[in-house]
Amino acid sequence: MANQFVVQLKNQPGAMAVLAEELSARGVDLRAIGGGGIGDSGHVIMTTADDETTKQILDDGGYVYVEGESILAEVDDKPGGMARIARALAEAGVNIYGHLFLGRWGDRAMFAFVVDKPDIARPILEHKG
Repeated sequence: MANQFVVQLKNQPGAMAVLAEELSARGVDLRAIGGGGIGDSGHVIMTTADDETTKQILDDGGYVYVEGESILAEVDDKPGGMARIARALAEAGVNIYGHLFLGRWGDRAMFAFVVDKPDIARPILEHKG
């Protein structure tokens, strides 16, 4: 899977439009996207079809962002599923930079996480418990 980018945006009309237009102008296809904002600060979490061009666009645009490996995780699709995996990461000293919901299959939900310590997080996230 492609890398994930967690990009800081101003929480104002047009901030997402500008980034999406910059990506589009360079032919970069969005594969997964999420985000939000509170107060003056916003963010987008995304994967694209072209990590190198995405990084160049973000660098050229002066964006503040984190790029990291997407680690796939199956989470129990019931109350407590995300709590269990978030707690396991916290207890291992892993910070979650972002995660994307990818879909739901039966009693499982699939997420892609980007974290500060992928080598520690990978066995936790890839465990199908």
